[in-house]
Amino acid sequence: MIHRSTSFLRLLKRGREAFPSAAHYRFLSSAADVAATPTADSAFIEAWMKIVPNIDPPKTPLSFMSPRPPVPSSIPSKLTVNFVLPYQSELSSKEVDMVIIPATTGQMGVLPGHVSTIAELKPGIVSVHEGNDVTKYFISSGFAFIHANSFADIVAVEAMPIDRIDPSLVQKGLADFQHKLNTASTELEKAEAQIGIDVHSALNSALAG
Repeated sequence: MIHRSTSFLRLLKRGREAFPSAAHYRFLSSAADVAATPTADSAFIEAWMKIVPNIDPPKTPLSFMSPRPPVPSSIPSKLTVNFVLPYQSELSSKEVDMVIIPATTGQMGVLPGHVSTIAELKPGIVSVHEGNDVTKYFISSGFAFIHANSFADIVAVEAMPIDRIDPSLVQKGLADFQHKLNTASTELEKAEAQIGIDVHSALNSALAG
């Protein structure tokens, strides 16, 4: 089966038709609670130097991780959100009141103090709530990592603010993929067309409100 994100990238190569240019939960929280002194990194460097002392050791993922605060004793008043794409960061350490994400199991509201969770995301709307202000992004797919210290990391393949999406191009894209599905002669063509329909249908629903 072809993954939705693969198809979405193909949509982008067609000229972005839908977008105008422009304690017990801690095992899920390890990435959010990196120690100030990463012992795993030190152990790797020590082992490397024993084998190839004349070559500088390569950097490991821990080298690029910033330490985060431990799980607080009381629930914070704000949720800290990182919202990233493969090529840019939409939100970095942004303190908000709540985010709503389009999990494959249904819409999920995330508030400060949410239990540690990993959620797969489907095409839909990510809503970021700051007081009375709500910012909405359409995403193609991805994952959300909710940590026990009231940090949320949202990783999407593609995203676009909802107010930058052209409804007429969404309708055109939906019609094009419906035609492709009706004329598809192979299972691959049918699968690609169906994914295009699913994404554009989600876009259409998002624009409808």
